[in-house]
Amino acid sequence: MAKHLLVDGFNMAFRAYYAVRELTRLDGFPTNALYGWVRSMWKLTDEQKPNETIVFFDLGGAQAKLELLPEYKANRGETPENFEKQIPIIKELTRAMGFGLYEENGVESDDLLAAYANRICSEDENARVFIVSADKDFAQSVSDRIHMLLPPPTANPRLGWRILDPEGVVEKFGVATDQIPDYLSLIGDTSDNIPGVPGVGPKTAAKWLNEYRDIDGVIKNVEHLKPVRFREIVPTMIGQLEINRRIITFDPDCGPASIPVGAVDPATLFEILEKMEMKTHLKEAQKRYSQGELAL
Repeated sequence: MAKHLLVDGFNMAFRAYYAVRELTRLDGFPTNALYGWVRSMWKLTDEQKPNETIVFFDLGGAQAKLELLPEYKANRGETPENFEKQIPIIKELTRAMGFGLYEENGVESDDLLAAYANRICSEDENARVFIVSADKDFAQSVSDRIHMLLPPPTANPRLGWRILDPEGVVEKFGVATDQIPDYLSLIGDTSDNIPGVPGVGPKTAAKWLNEYRDIDGVIKNVEHLKPVRFREIVPTMIGQLEINRRIITFDPDCGPASIPVGAVDPATLFEILEKMEMKTHLKEAQKRYSQGELAL
């Protein structure tokens, strides 16, 4: 049974950036995200032993979603400069470590990753896919053969990596995986600037969806909604809810048919680590890689 790790690149890189104490090269160039990235990817693949690992990154410009909601993600602050400086090197490290990497202008990496996960499973009935991300949007992709692999919480790293399967989605959100887009549409997402129904939180959204199945069912039964105040509020949000659902639901048709994984390039990896003055990681890499292969 082939095991595939599909990594949400920016989600993991941001975690590495904020989890590791401030580190710099002698000239002041930041290396904390690089340090955390290499360490995390080694630990992840050591524990999971996948047949392949592919990392997906955003290049910006989610055109289709911005056409639906011009304010989409407009509330996000500027990316820290010290983080941005390290992203090109993270990508170089990713390729040198033998992992696949894919990015595409105008399409969000979440959509690319989710579509590729489904593609893998449709082409190989024995494949197992693990989506490496803490992004709740990926809960809609969870199935019998696609699970989420949640990174250790920053506040409690001893918990380690945790698997989220279909039963886990129900336990965590109170709804089934195929109801996640409607659930998120109802409650909204402040991080993405997606407005939900005012006053509707996770418990109310889950209750409605368990009673009426989806947003269409909620709208059809608006006169029965509780608390009563929502009987007037929900009808005013019908257009917004449809926009929300279209934005949150992943595009199943985007992205490539296949992504080359590549191979470990020890010479390039050693060169990057040496240039970044990452001496501990360089020693570890020299131990791990022999004749271009990972020493397991």
